Amino acid sequence: MLKIGITGNIGSGKTTVSRVFEILGIPVFYADDAAKSVMVKDAILMDGIKAAFGQESYFDNGMLNRRYIASIVFNDEGQLAKLNSLVHPAVFRAFDEWAAQVKNAPYIMKEAALLFESDSYKMCDRTIMVTAPLELRIKRVMRRDGFSREEVLSREARQFTEEKKIELADFVIKNDDTELVIPQVLALHEKFIGLSAH
Repeated sequence: MLKIGITGNIGSGKTTVSRVFEILGIPVFYADDAAKSVMVKDAILMDGIKAAFGQESYFDNGMLNRRYIASIVFNDEGQLAKLNSLVHPAVFRAFDEWAAQVKNAPYIMKEAALLFESDSYKMCDRTIMVTAPLELRIKRVMRRDGFSREEVLSREARQFTEEKKIELADFVIKNDDTELVIPQVLALHEKFIGLSAH
């Protein structure tokens, strides 16, 4: 089955665009949601996190001690990379399990903020990058999440630049309020249906 990866930097609207594909009947796997889930469900990952960061990474009831983990990785690139190196393979496993259960769809999509950074784009047949100018993205995230401008820029700095992702992507959807998104999605949808028929 054809697998399409979709990504975009913070505030680009990748989730909104993914929902349009869902309305068209396309199953979408949300990698960021799956990452939260596997951290309390995937035994291999849980053991790995405890080994890397200590038993206090989890509460006695099996829930992740998010504040403890955040205090370790938030300002330490090395520790964050270590955490990601444990989480990403677990999300890949979750995606494979999810994809195996999908029936009767012309193609499936994987929405991931770190599609290129985690190398998971290599598991996709085609990739889409959702773009919007930085200032517009900052405004969106400040309005949506109540973040300060500095917090948005700090998160942006942890991702590849838009320019780098555009180079890596097969298709680009502009979500900058100058072009309508739905016609762009419909055009790609037709293209992917055509590809899946071969």
